[in-house]
Amino acid sequence: MTQKQRSVAIIEVAPRDGLQNEKVMVSTEDKISLVERSFTAGFRHVEAVSFANPKRVPQMADAEGVMAGLAPRYADRNLIGLALNARGAERAVAAKCSQINYVVVASETFANRNQNASVADLVNGTRDVAAIARAAGLPMSISLATSFGCPFDGEVSVERVMGIVEELLKSDPFDIGFADTIGCAVPPQVTEMLARARALSTSIKWRCHFHDTRNTGVANAIAAVEAGVDFLDASTGGVGGCPFAPAATGNVATEDLVYVFNRMGIETGLDIDTLLDTSRWLSGVLGKPLPSALGRAGVFPARAA
Repeated sequence: MTQKQRSVAIIEVAPRDGLQNEKVMVSTEDKISLVERSFTAGFRHVEAVSFANPKRVPQMADAEGVMAGLAPRYADRNLIGLALNARGAERAVAAKCSQINYVVVASETFANRNQNASVADLVNGTRDVAAIARAAGLPMSISLATSFGCPFDGEVSVERVMGIVEELLKSDPFDIGFADTIGCAVPPQVTEMLARARALSTSIKWRCHFHDTRNTGVANAIAAVEAGVDFLDASTGGVGGCPFAPAATGNVATEDLVYVFNRMGIETGLDIDTLLDTSRWLSGVLGKPLPSALGRAGVFPARAA
């Protein structure tokens, strides 16, 4: 982090990545409310829905309904829709998403299980999704899953990831995000990944998406900010997990990141009390305690009663 960089933009992903692995089916109305609460907390960017096959990810079957309840009222906010293929991108455009997030995978076995395709197929598919986004006048972001490790193939080298990134840059995306899908990364890997990425391009934005499976999410996020990352994904309450990753646990919690960045003097533009209130509400919707550390311990110094 340079001395000039005293802020970071966080993208709220609880409505999509947070909910997709939950067994309790969340109503369309509650999904809309979660996005609304996120906007109230100060978010400008929310990954609201996924246009996955509803048979494989039933929690996201109402993506069009969620967008119908949001798009007409939030033209000034960025409602991101995740797409796994060109058909998903077409659905995102029709549903009036303001950005398409396309998923590429860095490891072969996970690519096959997640999208029933090879890594080469997914990289080639970037061109089709980019063309759809461009025709609709929308930015396309790319999430590169298993950037730091794969539950089936093991270690994923930074050289392999950078080779894929070089191909992805040809589609001129708005941003590329390195996703620690199984929460195996450690800070030095994050630092190296972003340094290598910036050596390839200084014109696009770089994003990181951390899971807290092994309690490294906050440390990795700090390392990413110190390395000059443009965006961080996070999930209110720390909910989340990939349906195709064994023993997947939640994303790094939004409120945990905001707490540590507030204490470091790094601006996020987000209201921590609203985030905590949303986390408590979401805990009630899901009927269980959420992983967020701040939700258990509270803000320090403690608020006056």
